Amino acid sequence: MPADQTSIRLPAHPARYLRATLPLLVALASLLSACGGGGGDSAPAGPTGPSTGSGVGTMQLPAGTDTSCGLAGFREEALRLINERRAAGASCGSAGSFAPTGAVAWSDPLTQAAYGHSKDMADRNYFDHTSFDGRVLSDRISATGYAWSSIGENIAAGYPSVAAVVNGWMSSPGHCRNIMNAAFREIGLACARNDSSQYELYYTLDLATPR
Repeated sequence: MPADQTSIRLPAHPARYLRATLPLLVALASLLSACGGGGGDSAPAGPTGPSTGSGVGTMQLPAGTDTSCGLAGFREEALRLINERRAAGASCGSAGSFAPTGAVAWSDPLTQAAYGHSKDMADRNYFDHTSFDGRVLSDRISATGYAWSSIGENIAAGYPSVAAVVNGWMSSPGHCRNIMNAAFREIGLACARNDSSQYELYYTLDLATPR
């Protein structure tokens, strides 16, 4: 069961920065991909619901879209587990120790971006932060209309439950750091299923600081 993570923060000149560094960030994150732990692994999923965050999506999911792979209480469990970890503080191994921090809120635009990537990975049978058509994290989130100042992403595949995915991410330094990052205020978590693909279940967790 593989997992991977990446994160971006906009400096004073964001367009120039992203052009120069995003390919490197994604390339480094891809090198961390592993099966079942190690390096920079991950593990959660995501649902829909009223947005508590900023950003009005220009890209909308069709009504009734299942972003939870049919897992019961998906959104509620994801928020509970992630916020419990943030409230408790955590040691993220080589990524350092993190003091307790505030809860994150759910964002529909981030969930839209997360689901789009999970579904693309499931449908096209690949596992990477770069979409099959070459889009990267910033492209996917910005396409929803979400205004952000920093973003991060954890991906995972093959995990059977939200709890398993969160536990997997928290045992991996890079993914744990993303979850514990005090700057992130909103999340969107999504799962897409394709029983014909290698891992069947594909999870994407997008985290952001709204601008």
